Amino acid sequence: MTDGGEGRRVLLTNVGELVTNDPGADRDGGPLGIVRDAAVAIEDGRVAWVGPAPDAPVDDDVEVVDLGGRAVIPGFVDSHTHLVFGGDRAEEFSARMSGRAYEAGGIRSTVGATRAATDDELRARLAAFVAELHRQGTTTFEVKTGYGLSVHDEARLARLAAEVTDEVTFLGAHVVPFEYREPDGPGADAYVDLVVGEMLEACAPHSRWVDAFCERGAFTEAQSRRVLEAGRAAGLGVRVHGNQLGEGPGVRLAVELGAASVDHCTYLSDEDVAALAGSETVATLLPGVEFSTRQPYPDTRRLIDAGVTVALASDCNPGSSFTSSMPFCIAVAVRDMGMTPAEAVWASTAGGALALRRSDVGALRPGMRADLAVLDAPSSIHLAYRPGVPIVAQTWKDGRRVA
Repeated sequence: MTDGGEGRRVLLTNVGELVTNDPGADRDGGPLGIVRDAAVAIEDGRVAWVGPAPDAPVDDDVEVVDLGGRAVIPGFVDSHTHLVFGGDRAEEFSARMSGRAYEAGGIRSTVGATRAATDDELRARLAAFVAELHRQGTTTFEVKTGYGLSVHDEARLARLAAEVTDEVTFLGAHVVPFEYREPDGPGADAYVDLVVGEMLEACAPHSRWVDAFCERGAFTEAQSRRVLEAGRAAGLGVRVHGNQLGEGPGVRLAVELGAASVDHCTYLSDEDVAALAGSETVATLLPGVEFSTRQPYPDTRRLIDAGVTVALASDCNPGSSFTSSMPFCIAVAVRDMGMTPAEAVWASTAGGALALRRSDVGALRPGMRADLAVLDAPSSIHLAYRPGVPIVAQTWKDGRRVA
């Protein structure tokens, strides 16, 4: 979604370190394409020019903003969130920290609270989350449905999500709702019939993507395939939740169907890694989940060294990762997942853009959206170096400051 930078010309100058994600022979940082003592010219909400500050185009019609030597990076692209929900699962988190294992079934408690919430209540909470994302440097984000699990409620979650982002994912296949699980209920296959029929028809007009939780306790490979193929036939792009709680078919199903991303990837076989490396499917890793569930972290070095494209995302949700902070995810990925600071920054910007198949965000070069984060630090390394510190000083979206 754009809030319109049309007609404005802005020059951000005195940038100590500019991460462009546009590498070149005259730039440092490998894939980060770092320019030092830099400037960014913005026109009509797009990047018009980047380069050394002394070479910046300046005239009387340009608004000049001096950033005082701060670092600038592309705005974070958070390609996996669940931001539309009601209720709270703090007690579940507390119990898990006391030794109870995480299970997918906990989602059902949020479903009840979400169904009971009004549109205005959900809309207000969603607006608060969007403001929270902006304060932490996130400029592009995906939002999934999945906490309604009825035709009416999934459709309204998709509609509400579409009010704040173009990246809406229909996740009716999140878990099987309790009314289908009861001893005399119709069962999981009957619920899948609903998902691929009336529910998909109601949600597709508000959605860009379809997703399925292909995992024990959620949906089998056959059930997930039905959902994903139906969504694809309806014109939606494919995403997959896979391999979170153990090895399984999620990754290979995602690759087979040409999914843009398979998310979690905590437990991978050699065959899974090889399949990802030979595909355009992005492995989206969600550090907040392992931090909040005490599961093992994904072996990111294994993926990167095999040539797999990796993205980082928050998976902001009330059950397994209630954080919207991409800087936090970067710090965890560097500390506990074997990523370098540069790899983590790239994965949370350019990697997230690839996971959403976006070519207009995730980098700062002429023609791209002028989406960026100004850090209260001299370099992007400080995102991992100073964990827990509110390091994002400004966030710009489409050439306008939003935080």
